[in-house]
Amino acid sequence: MLIETTLGLTRPMMDATADAAAKSGVFVEVGENYGRRPAEQLNGAAIRAGLIGELVHLSAYNAPANEENGRPLAIVLIDFPEFNLRLARQARRAGVPVVYFIPPQLWAWRRGRLRQMARRVTRVLAAFPFEKSLYEGAGVPVEFVGHPLLDVVPSDLDPAKARGRLGVEEGRVVVGLLPGSRKQEISRLLPPMLDAAARLAGADGRRCFVLGLAASVQREQVTALLERAAKAGGPPIEVVEGLTYEVMAGAHALLIASGTATLEAALLGAPMVVCYRVSRLTELMARALKRSRWISLPNIIAGRGAVPEILQDDVTGARLARETEHLLVDPVAATAQRAAFTELGSRLGRPGVGERAARAVLKVAGASTLVDTR
Repeated sequence: MLIETTLGLTRPMMDATADAAAKSGVFVEVGENYGRRPAEQLNGAAIRAGLIGELVHLSAYNAPANEENGRPLAIVLIDFPEFNLRLARQARRAGVPVVYFIPPQLWAWRRGRLRQMARRVTRVLAAFPFEKSLYEGAGVPVEFVGHPLLDVVPSDLDPAKARGRLGVEEGRVVVGLLPGSRKQEISRLLPPMLDAAARLAGADGRRCFVLGLAASVQREQVTALLERAAKAGGPPIEVVEGLTYEVMAGAHALLIASGTATLEAALLGAPMVVCYRVSRLTELMARALKRSRWISLPNIIAGRGAVPEILQDDVTGARLARETEHLLVDPVAATAQRAAFTELGSRLGRPGVGERAARAVLKVAGASTLVDTR
């Protein structure tokens, strides 16, 4: 049997569900393959999606999933509503059940899409507990399975172990820099982060700075900004790749771009200062659509300002340094954040999210239950 999926999140998140489904002999086709296979039609409809800034062509195709009609038993959609809600409409027209895992963040943006979800989606698998009441209120069948990061973020990575992997000498105070994974995020956030690092280094010689480089970022862009900061008298910045969790867990304080990484850092107990900058046009659009008071996931889940959010013109080296200094010198501030993160983690559910999601998908697909491997 076959369950087709589109991929809108990180590969490890999808793997958690795919691996769980595979234990019962269910093959999960990840949407990354859509552009690499001969595109056929799903019940006569080729599906394409255009995105701002780039045109992405994605096509759904038939596969020998159901001997009777050749259609998949179910389609699992993950995030990416601009494409996936269109795909859901075509799938429902084709008689294919639609499961939405990690649904759109309608609690923050464009609640009008709830009507589309109700018409097109068979079942929502919610990652956040507050999503359950939202979708139930709109008449969308929903099940809270927990956030897949609980299956991905290492629970045994303590600060000492993380600093050891980073090669940090004992007694040093680590400030982590995570400026994002996109070119524009690096250009807008890394310069003020480096300015903040220079200010923080001048206040305490024990401080060292480690920058986690995302795989999607060109090292040359970061290197050019680091060289410019060094010429201006900035401190040495250690750049590491493939050690993002170590940077998070090992940092005494973290300067981090808003995004999913903030939730990963919270699960690792990293005191943080969240920042973000966008273009003026994007800011105006966001203000018109935004429904949440906060932008960072830790604050949204906590329902309060658990971590500082520095946005737009306030993202300066001086402001970032001041907020970070507060975390470094005031143990009460860092302890308060860690307490909020502990509460946050309990709200997200427990590990085993991939298996719970896979069981829910198989139920919708009418397939057999998973083998219990525990």
